Amino acid sequence: MSNDDAGSRATPKRASGKTGGKSGGKSGSRNRTGGGSAKARRKAARLGAVQALYQIDLTGAPVETVVGEFVAHRLGEEIDGAKFVAGDPQLFSDIVRGVIHRLPEVDSVLTAALDPRFPVDRLELLLRAILRAGAYEIAVHLDTHPRIIISEYVDVGHAFFAGREPAMVNGVLDHVARALRADDLAKPDPSRAAPSAT
Repeated sequence: MSNDDAGSRATPKRASGKTGGKSGGKSGSRNRTGGGSAKARRKAARLGAVQALYQIDLTGAPVETVVGEFVAHRLGEEIDGAKFVAGDPQLFSDIVRGVIHRLPEVDSVLTAALDPRFPVDRLELLLRAILRAGAYEIAVHLDTHPRIIISEYVDVGHAFFAGREPAMVNGVLDHVARALRADDLAKPDPSRAAPSAT
């Protein structure tokens, strides 16, 4: 990768979501269905969306150009011989386009959740991308429990940061969820439901 490419691409610090074994078919071929479970494809889509939002914020590239590039070339890519699960392109595209098209609303919600000493426009670009994607999903994806969304973006935070940033993601997105979906937070998280005895 050239130095020109390095600044426009956020790469996770660890290989989360990779699949083991052979990718099947010709070298470089990709399984467009994702090659993983639906949960793994959603997780990969969220990670990809954060990377795309980072690229858009860093370079000023048009949203449709970045979405097209990621869907065609980056979701489920192979890095250093490790094949990653291809993200759900529909979820990926929805998050990236949704954040960009509703950016004033998303940033307003985040501003209310952030400490005044850390305004949205002064956050590190990657942290800002994570928070924007998470806040957008909490506001719009009402079919997904907010605790699941928060957990997913805390995991994304851990993929990029080893410090306190994942805890900040947790706190800020929890504040967003309490402001926008307090009733949903009061309901049990379906991912933690105990299996039935039947």
